[in-house]
Amino acid sequence: MTKFLKDINLKGKIAVVTGATKGIGRSTAIAMHQVGATIVAFGRNKNDLSSLKKKLKIRIKCIECDVTDYKKISKIIKNLNRIDILVNNAGTNLPEPFLKVKKSSLETLLNVNTKGAFNIAKLCTDKMLKLKNRKKVGGAIIHTSSMFGLVGGPDRTVYSMTKFGIEGLTRGMAVDLAKYNIRVNSVCPTFVDTPRAKKYLSNKSFKKYALSNIPLGRIATESDIATAITYLGSDASSMITGSSLIIDGGWTAK
Repeated sequence: MTKFLKDINLKGKIAVVTGATKGIGRSTAIAMHQVGATIVAFGRNKNDLSSLKKKLKIRIKCIECDVTDYKKISKIIKNLNRIDILVNNAGTNLPEPFLKVKKSSLETLLNVNTKGAFNIAKLCTDKMLKLKNRKKVGGAIIHTSSMFGLVGGPDRTVYSMTKFGIEGLTRGMAVDLAKYNIRVNSVCPTFVDTPRAKKYLSNKSFKKYALSNIPLGRIATESDIATAITYLGSDASSMITGSSLIIDGGWTAK
């Protein structure tokens, strides 16, 4: 009998995960490791990286770095033996109303969410293409975007601008890299129960606003997002590229 259900299996794959110290990045590193991947975890917090390494024990390499430090990142990536999957997850947000956006906030979000994401994607793609049989084995790049890369939201004008840019980057890369069998997709989560989001969700009025806009009536879990990213990194999604997997409980469906 022909098997129609593809497995989510990353055995033998090398996955770079940026922003791997907390939240979605950490959960994704763990999820991909659970299905066989060797993880190269990038993050800024040495203690959190050590904690991740201690948890996974094997098939894990932790690198302390900042995605905005191009020279250091470039050297690190060039020295890696191989990359099959990139989870381009590092990002930040500084919520401010449009009329009160600080210049420093604008620069930070552009440097991390846009310039940093582009540079990581380009450097990792260059490394992927060093493998002679790349077209045969394929590759996958998953950008962490946001539902605010699809719609607007209060106090998130600059954040939305950067995430709309990630959506454009996803589609442009997908078209250019298809000939190398490197697939490029994004995930667009709603609010996720991460350490960063907890400070916002601890505000009762904000949590009410969030839940009132999610038809499923709950905040997303880290596992919801990590599972989706792992699927997009596997051959189970081998015909999916240039797409956004919207994990928003129905927010943008309205």
